[in-house]
Amino acid sequence: MLRERLSRVDQGVWPGLRSRSDIAAILGEFNKGRLTKLIPVKMGRMAVSPFAFFRGTAPLMAADLAALPVTGLHVQLCGDAHVRNLGAFAAPDGHLVFDINDFDETVRGPWEWDLKRLAVSVVLAGREADNSDSVCCDAVKTLTACYRKSLYLFARLPVIDLAKFEIRRESSKGVVKQLLHKAERLTPEMTLKKLTESNGESWPVFHGKPPVLEHVPAKVRKKILDSLGAYRETLGAGRQLVFDAYHPHDVAFKIVGTGSVGTRDYVVLLFGTGPHDPMFLQIKEELPSCYALYILTTVAGEHQGKRVAQGQQRIQTASDPFLGWTTIDGAHYLVRQLADHKASLDPDDLEGDVLAEYASVCGEALAKAHARTGDAIALAAYCGNSNKLDKSITSFAAAYADQVTSDYKLFMKAIKAGKIKTRQPA
Repeated sequence: MLRERLSRVDQGVWPGLRSRSDIAAILGEFNKGRLTKLIPVKMGRMAVSPFAFFRGTAPLMAADLAALPVTGLHVQLCGDAHVRNLGAFAAPDGHLVFDINDFDETVRGPWEWDLKRLAVSVVLAGREADNSDSVCCDAVKTLTACYRKSLYLFARLPVIDLAKFEIRRESSKGVVKQLLHKAERLTPEMTLKKLTESNGESWPVFHGKPPVLEHVPAKVRKKILDSLGAYRETLGAGRQLVFDAYHPHDVAFKIVGTGSVGTRDYVVLLFGTGPHDPMFLQIKEELPSCYALYILTTVAGEHQGKRVAQGQQRIQTASDPFLGWTTIDGAHYLVRQLADHKASLDPDDLEGDVLAEYASVCGEALAKAHARTGDAIALAAYCGNSNKLDKSITSFAAAYADQVTSDYKLFMKAIKAGKIKTRQPA
């Protein structure tokens, strides 16, 4: 039935290069609601490469994907599935896992959209690491094959076993094991050393390196700290007990990522038993998902921080125990621990066999997310045992990566012509 609606072969169709008549106007529309002074910083980060441009233009691909036919099977989408949005982080009990770790665009939607975006990212990141298109396409085939085969295995698991399934060091190898080791080194104490300085007292404070990290006015600081009361109510009773043992000491504004630049993002430094016991919270503004325009099931008026937090909890096997949400001046915010043992791969590391190796584990992680939140049996049956879907997704990924590269060239021309302003943060 699903294959009659959309064959696996037709999943590979991309109509061909589209001409974006005014890339500056398109990006300007996407950036509405963000802090105007930081848009040049976002544009500067996107100008680094086609892959960086891709990371900053999820709404552009969302519109393109929405124009394509789909099978009709819905899952909880990551929404911005790309190779930098998977990585290693600490589970609540401290052990390290590999999983999807960015959910700003999460929403229930067609499973194909996640797989296609992730596949395109493999090509773009692979090209950035100077791999040939042949190597990149082989990696996408590996990604899709692993996604397909993992779905088949997950569809046969008892529900409780699927709910507990993790990609951990014992079951991983090579590049993933390296990421887990990297995450193991990223402790709160290291974050303290990286983001703070001594102000002559025994308690450290955030250092100031505008615009990346800077202190906020007293009025803003008070609003942020006051919002922690509402955030506390989104935590379970046990987590509230732990949170209550920490006390806020300093607040700063922080620029993060590429696609998120321009949103209001704050970090709060808290201490428990003393200056050796830090906790960092990130209070991140969440705008509606870029897919909201195209998903009929989107809930009008929903809290965007709650949408992101609950989407993350549905997708991840082990989520941040301090994940919650709050509201400041009517704007919606996600609250989570900042960089708690979190590590992601640099595209420059994806050379040769490493690209395919990394693609395979990304395919497994995405399959787990979709199996947990959708009809795993129907998905596995549609994807099948042959390599038809592998070939189709590879065709789509290569063609759409060319589209992104074409869009990136227009973007760079607009920068050169002065239509788009860029700024490199200090």
